[in-house]
Amino acid sequence: MKQTAWAVERDAEGGREVLLLVTLEAEAETPRAPVAVNLVIDRSASMRGAPLAAAVEAARALVERAGPRDYVGLLTFDADAEQVLPVRAMDAGAKAAFLKTLSRLESGEGTALHEAVERGAEAVRRVLVPGARPQLLMLTDGEPSVGPTALGEFKVLGTRVTDSGVALHALGLGRHYLPEILEALTGPSGTGFTHVDDAEGLPLAVGALGAELFGEVVSDARVYVLPTGFADLRCRHRYPSRVEGDAMSASLGAVSHAFARRVLFAGVLEKGEWNLTVTASYTEHNDTRRMSVPVTRLLPDSEEGRFVRAVSAELELVSFEAAAWKALSRRQQEAAERALEGADKGLYKLARLGAADVPAQRHVDRLADLRRAVERRAAQPSALGVRRAQSEVSRITMSRIGPALPVAANGGALPAGNGAAILPWKTDEKP
Repeated sequence: MKQTAWAVERDAEGGREVLLLVTLEAEAETPRAPVAVNLVIDRSASMRGAPLAAAVEAARALVERAGPRDYVGLLTFDADAEQVLPVRAMDAGAKAAFLKTLSRLESGEGTALHEAVERGAEAVRRVLVPGARPQLLMLTDGEPSVGPTALGEFKVLGTRVTDSGVALHALGLGRHYLPEILEALTGPSGTGFTHVDDAEGLPLAVGALGAELFGEVVSDARVYVLPTGFADLRCRHRYPSRVEGDAMSASLGAVSHAFARRVLFAGVLEKGEWNLTVTASYTEHNDTRRMSVPVTRLLPDSEEGRFVRAVSAELELVSFEAAAWKALSRRQQEAAERALEGADKGLYKLARLGAADVPAQRHVDRLADLRRAVERRAAQPSALGVRRAQSEVSRITMSRIGPALPVAANGGALPAGNGAAILPWKTDEKP
C-alpha cells in the first residue's frame, strides 16, 4: 500500500484554510484478495427487454472474470426474492451452470428491493471465504413497490447491512432507477453507485465494477487526522466520518488495484502555526495494520498543489449542481439560479487549475443540461438530468474515480468489441 498526505494552505472566505488530501493506493504487484459476492438482479416488469438484457450481460462479464478462488452467488427478485444460486466457488462447472441460469432469466411483476437486499446480504454473510470480505452487487432500474418503500427505511437497511460486515455496490440501469435509494443503501459502505442509461456505457461501467470487485487488495481502510492550531476540521468527501477524541476519522472502505481512495479534509486555521498528524489503518489478509502517513506541505501553485485545489473545486461544483436540481424539483427558481451560478464558478475554477487528473470537461455536458433546465424555468426538470447529476455527486463525493478503460482479467484493456452482444437500449421515457 502507498499512502500520501498532501497539505495546501490558502486564503478562503473564513480566513486562512488548509486542504489536506490523503490517498491510499495499492501497489501494482500486490496480489488481490479472493472475492465473495452475491449478485442481486432486478427482474421486475420495468426491467423487461433491454434493461434485463443489460443486467444479464453485466453479470455474465463479472462471472467470466471470476477465478476458482472466487465465490459468486445469484439472487433474483420481482415481487419475491429468491436465492437462485448459492454463493459458491467459480470452478469451470459452477461457471457454466451460472451462465446457463443467467440466459434463462425472465421478467416478472413487482419490485421487492428491500427484501432482496436483506436476503442477499444474509446469504453471502453465511459463507466464510478466508481473506474475502462479503459483498453484494445490486443491478436494478426500478423503484420498490413491494414491502418497505420509504427512503428512511433503506437508509436504516444500508447501515444495518454494512454494520454486519457486508459491503454494498450498485449499478443503476436505464432511466427509471432511483438514485436516492441506491445512495442510501451504498453510502454506509463508502462505495457509492454507478449508473448506465444506454448500451454504449455498459462495458465501461462493468469494467469499472469488475476492477473494484475483483481487484480488492485491502478492506476497511480508515484515515485518522489529528489537527493542531485549527478552529475546525471537516471531511469534504461523503465517506462515513466521526470525531474520535481530538481526531477525525473517515472510513474509506476497500482499496483495489484500479481504484485509489482519496479523501479531502478542510480546516480553518486558528493560529499561524499548525500541524496535522495523519495515520491510516486497513485490513490485509485478515491482519489489521495501522501506520503513520507523513504530511507533505505543498505550494498552492505547484502541480500537486493545483491537483489538491482541483479536487476541492470539483466537490464544490457537484454540490452546487445537486442543489440546483433539487431546487428545480421543488420549483424554487431563484435558489436554482444561485446554485447554477455556484456550479459555473466551480467549473471555471476547475478549468483554470488545469489538473489533468481532475478534468473540467467531464462536467461540461451535464452543466449545459442544467443550464437549459434553469433557463426554461421548467415546471418539471428532466428526471434523467436529475439522476445523472445525483449519480455524479455520489461518484465524486465518494472519490471513486476508476480506470479510463475497462480492465480485463489479465490486467489489459478489454477488446474493442466487448459488449457488442448487448441489445439496443430502449425506453419510453424522453430525456
